[in-house]
Parts: sequence; structure tokens; C-alpha cells
Amino acid sequence: MKPKRVLVAYGSRAGATAGIAEEIGQTLRDDGFDAVVLPADTVTDVSAYDGVVLGGALCAGHWTGKTRRCARRNAEQLRHRPLRLFSSGPVDTSVYEHDIPPVRGVARRMRKLGAREHTTFGGAATADTSEPVARHMMNRGKCGDFRNPERIRAWAHHIGTELGATP
Repeated sequence: MKPKRVLVAYGSRAGATAGIAEEIGQTLRDDGFDAVVLPADTVTDVSAYDGVVLGGALCAGHWTGKTRRCARRNAEQLRHRPLRLFSSGPVDTSVYEHDIPPVRGVARRMRKLGAREHTTFGGAATADTSEPVARHMMNRGKCGDFRNPERIRAWAHHIGTELGATP
């Protein structure tokens, strides 16, 4: 029996979302899945995958355009396989203090695609981030890496458990 294939696609502006996607992919591989991590703008066909995890960076309350376009381009195929969504952001500790519901546009996309769940992880704005908004935050002293690897891995294990139980 061959392992189930999982696509982890991400749209990232400054790299924080890519890091989350890589962590999810590695955890799924460690759990015995064939996980492929790709930028969302390169994904043209999801039919070869048993499950999909699609993530996007939040900027001004919107998902990255690359992620939105990937979801639209693959909408029909995504409706017929287990789909989970994640967002990266905000760049503060609020993500640890309580569950953050998906922003309105992501919640609408969840309903259209029949996504099983959504999780928001913390974002990152550090000295290495070239995004103008991140530079502005750095100048105001509001920066840092708020991604929580343990929380990301726990969510990926949860996905693996559910995918493993699906025939």
C-alpha cells in the first residue's frame, strides 16, 4: 500500500507562510505521508493528491492573491478532496491568546470549497523581511516571529490522523 499524497500549497509575500507550509509538510512526511510543498502560483492540478492544505499570508485582512487564484483555479477539484486552510498572521501574540476565526474572505472561500477547517498561525516580521509593511513595523518596534512550531506540528499531526482514517 502506497502512502497518501498530500499537497501543501502556500501563498507568501514575505516568507512566513512558506515556513509554516514547510513545517506542515515535514511533519506529514514524518507521519508517513507523501507530502509535497509548493508555492500556490505553481499549482495547476490537484487531482493527484489525496488531501490538500492551502495557506496564505494575511495582509490588511485579505489572503495573498496567489492563494486566492490557486483556490479559484482548482475549485472544482478541491471540492472533491479533504481540504484544510491556514493563514499566517497576525504579527503579535494574539494568535496564542485565543482562536482567531478566518477573515471574511477566507471564511467565504472555505464555504465555497467545502474546506474542513481553518487555522490561523502567527506571522513573522523580522530584519530579514523585505515587505514594506514589515519594514514599517520594524521601524515602530513591533516585530518578531510569532510562528509556533509546536502548534503547527500539532495541527499537521491532526490532519494526518484524519487523512489516515479516510479510505
